Amino acid sequence: MKAWQHLKTILRHKKMVRRGCFKVGLYRQGIMHDWSKYSPVEFLVGCRYYQGTKSPNNAERADKGYSSAWLHHKGRNKHHLEYWIDYSAESGRMEGMRMPVNYVVEMFIDRVCASKNYQKENYTDRSPLEYFNQHGDGHYMIHEETQKLLERLLHMLAEEGEENVYRYIKTEILKNRKKDYRC
Repeated sequence: MKAWQHLKTILRHKKMVRRGCFKVGLYRQGIMHDWSKYSPVEFLVGCRYYQGTKSPNNAERADKGYSSAWLHHKGRNKHHLEYWIDYSAESGRMEGMRMPVNYVVEMFIDRVCASKNYQKENYTDRSPLEYFNQHGDGHYMIHEETQKLLERLLHMLAEEGEENVYRYIKTEILKNRKKDYRC
């Protein structure tokens, strides 16, 4: 087991997410981000399947056919689009529900920080967008408006850099969140 390495990865990730959330004014979310990773069901799996270059949940999934840690994590953290999958009142089918904008922003920051954490010196501001595009095309069950906002932020990061996108989030996106923000 690689408990120390896994704990350092969690702490480094949480620190980066906290900084990003604080930059845009999401203080509570910055502090509370990913607390479930310390629960035994998530932490012990992370220690057992730790690799350092990608999520241990993928290794557990390859080994068992599912990830108990991920099933636990996504059900407790509103910044994951999978938290927002439910039966649609209109179609009666499982669909991605529209996420509140503050959780879309936290999801964006989480993706940026996960890319930095795993890619280290190979990270560029294009990395989160490239990861999203590699795993897109029907992979995500996500509400159309949520996807548009996430993609807009990922493209802005790739084209304009982190400081500009964080400034935009704080002054334009979150400033208007009390209104019914539409993408």
